[in-house]
Amino acid sequence: MNTSIAGSEAERPDSRRWIALVVLLTGTLLPPLDFFIVNVALPAIREDLRASPDVSQLVVSVYATAYAVTLVLGGRIGDILGRKRAFLAGMVGFGVTSALCGLAPSAEVLVTGRLLQGISAAVMAPQSLAFIHALFHTSEKNRALSWYGATFGLASVTGQLLGGLLVAASPWNLGWRSVFLVNLPVIAVAIPAALILLPERKASAPDRLDVPGAALLALGLLALVVPLIEGREHDWPLWSLGILALAPLLLIAFWRHQKARERSGASPLVSPTALSSPALQRTLLATLFFYALAAFFLTFSVYQQAGLDHGPLAAGFAILPVGVGLLWGALSGPRVARWLHARAAAFGMSLEAIGLAITAVLVACAEPSWLPIPLVLIGVGQGIAHPALVRLNVDQVEEKWAGLAAGVVSAVLQISAALSVALVGGVFFSMVPDGASTKEVANGFSLASIIMAFSLAIAAVLSWRPDSPDARRAAIARRSS
Repeated sequence: MNTSIAGSEAERPDSRRWIALVVLLTGTLLPPLDFFIVNVALPAIREDLRASPDVSQLVVSVYATAYAVTLVLGGRIGDILGRKRAFLAGMVGFGVTSALCGLAPSAEVLVTGRLLQGISAAVMAPQSLAFIHALFHTSEKNRALSWYGATFGLASVTGQLLGGLLVAASPWNLGWRSVFLVNLPVIAVAIPAALILLPERKASAPDRLDVPGAALLALGLLALVVPLIEGREHDWPLWSLGILALAPLLLIAFWRHQKARERSGASPLVSPTALSSPALQRTLLATLFFYALAAFFLTFSVYQQAGLDHGPLAAGFAILPVGVGLLWGALSGPRVARWLHARAAAFGMSLEAIGLAITAVLVACAEPSWLPIPLVLIGVGQGIAHPALVRLNVDQVEEKWAGLAAGVVSAVLQISAALSVALVGGVFFSMVPDGASTKEVANGFSLASIIMAFSLAIAAVLSWRPDSPDARRAAIARRSS
């Protein structure tokens, strides 16, 4: 198996790497932004295209599903064919499919466009993280990853607000179509910048893509994610439970196939050796519990509108303290990482858990005017924890597997989000049926916040890693210099 990488970290750092980071963060921003920005536009989409509730729900779920199940494949494509080539291909595909969605004449065309958009996003997004791993020296990674984490987090916060603003303003009378077409000018600037600024990074003798492994992984993840997304929407029919039961069987078959390929000397899609470290497996499990916060944006929006009688735009503005905290956490993240090293992720998640617990108490006590304080705390924790947790995962593999690790981490985050929305959202909506009273909505949101706090506390424990003697000595040297 080839181990040499063109453009390894041993080479002199690219002098344009910080400008290149801005381009890479475009590939980080667009995929989550396009997940959240559509939520506010769904009523207008349904009315304009005369779509049924099930079809309009597919506009959201088919994108999330396609994105989640192809992220690992997208990361591996970058390792094999070249990260710059994969990044550009994903960005071009994302632009074309955004135009297809924005100009869709029917709901069926829109759903097809969203499916292809999710696949394009999965090819583009892992390359950003893999490039950061390859371009930046160890001493610079914390700062670069902090901006990565802030971009990812701010996309989730600002997506709903931007969607509401675009639909309300309807520039050039585009209405809901503007939430997709807004991507085009961004991509038109990012593509030529990427051509100029990004170096090529790939194996000098690339391995062949494991197509059967990719198919098994996609089927296994589909069997896991589709029932979680669609099952609750349809009151958990038998087909959803049957498909969900197939997921572990398909994923076990995939893993055995990967081991067999590696033993035979063929290149697997996911290297069992690369993922064999107990520390990496532990941090991936922490990642699975970490993005429980995904359900917060859904439940908070319902609480604002059904519990406090705020409109969609006001609900969007109410989440802004989280965005302020995210930016604050991202800017302070490198300093926290210098002091806490491997424990920075656990510290950030602890802040999130505390913020969610305070939120639950304030909502239960009917004191919503104090909510901006814990919301800022949640954002600060997320801004610190996300990049630190990503680095805990990616730094434990060789650079040749950076794309794979980025894809795996991103896929685990998406699966975590699907689990959170399905399970925490399921608990919330079981307590908040149609026509629920203000008190019922508040109680449901308070319980959902407690569940998310508990999940983040588990993630903090799993990600806690004591500093090595070398790390402690380096920290002492930095502080004394």
